[in-house]
Amino acid sequence: MVVTNMKELCEYSIQQKKLRARGHRLKHEHSGQCSGLTDKEYKRVRFSQKSTFTKSRKFTHNRLWKDYSVNYKTIKL
Repeated sequence: MVVTNMKELCEYSIQQKKLRARGHRLKHEHSGQCSGLTDKEYKRVRFSQKSTFTKSRKFTHNRLWKDYSVNYKTIKL
């Protein structure tokens, strides 16, 4: 398609977006083959939690403030 003005370009881009969206929907359509988990399957799934709870607490209580330590000898001068 040869585009000669801005109006045609806008229409062309809208049409192409719609075509790409339709193609994407058709490509990823499962037509009912996928379903959610049953209660029994859901209860079997285990999720791990964050494993570094104590590291972050120790950092915020100690090492975070090392940059802000004050040297009293330089203050007196």
